Amino acid sequence: MAIALPSEADEWIQEWREKLNESERYSEVGEGWGVGFDGSFLFVIEPDDTYDGDAIHLYVDLEDGECTAARMVDGEDAVDWGFAFRGSYTNWKRLIHGEADPIEGMMSGEFDLDGDMQKVLQYSNAAVVMTENAGAVDTEFEY
Repeated sequence: MAIALPSEADEWIQEWREKLNESERYSEVGEGWGVGFDGSFLFVIEPDDTYDGDAIHLYVDLEDGECTAARMVDGEDAVDWGFAFRGSYTNWKRLIHGEADPIEGMMSGEFDLDGDMQKVLQYSNAAVVMTENAGAVDTEFEY
């Protein structure tokens, strides 16, 4: 059964966590991520012409190829995070559908990253596998 975004964002991020932790490929390419540094991410889905609601904030804690926590939070100040990845609802929709690449999206300005860009580039394969797993979640976009 499809999980609706944005209304079921907390359920969606929980399902994504399960997919990620079931992925042997992510376990391999994410090895070392978050070891000795804060590898947590705040994903921010921002309103745009398609979706005019409130920004959606999804927090994930990633360490050494595992997602140890995932939940929706009330805003950017609700949790401590090591990295923030922000983009419009439309661009997130494209990313989850596999029509956009997370690294290319950062380079082109479709997405904004707060955090150590070099570290993200070092683990670019993990970013791609994370996106593939997000695409594996049966998602119904409400807008």
